[in-house]
Amino acid sequence: MSSPCDPQHAPAGDVGAALMMIDSRLKAVYDDRSQTDAEQQALTDQFTASLGPGGANDILDGACTLIYMFMQWLRMAYEDHGKDVIEYVVPNLVASMRMMPKSVRPEAIPTMAGLLVAAGTGLSPSLWRKQYGFWTKDEMNPLEVTAFLLAEHINRLTDDRDFATRVIVEALSSADEG
Repeated sequence: MSSPCDPQHAPAGDVGAALMMIDSRLKAVYDDRSQTDAEQQALTDQFTASLGPGGANDILDGACTLIYMFMQWLRMAYEDHGKDVIEYVVPNLVASMRMMPKSVRPEAIPTMAGLLVAAGTGLSPSLWRKQYGFWTKDEMNPLEVTAFLLAEHINRLTDDRDFATRVIVEALSSADEG
């Protein structure tokens, strides 16, 4: 029986724009750019404002799609080594989020952990979240942080700073060809 949170029922959203935002954050961290968080946030806010409400929702869905795709890649990678993705990824990311109180308010962490578990068990993070109501403004940064931390985790596992981005770009390219 199919779940109402099955990814086949979820909108993919603007995965490209969400990936661009995450990749930009990764590059800023890896390159140790002098750009401040405030400058980065101002650019992100300007970008999302230019999209309008529909575009912002598309990026939201795109970020959830990224979280799903990253968790599925991690699930397969961990299963290849006889490990459970939820056991190895969720506590690590929750601990990282707890160390980021300016970006992730403590009350948002359980929701982000739930998104990770939903994605790790094959459910759509956006549909899982939707059953509890609309996204709140306070969940926007934690959602971006969650996608960022997953990408960074993948990059560390593969010892390749561009691997997570490349996996998504290749998946999008193959979907366009199909």
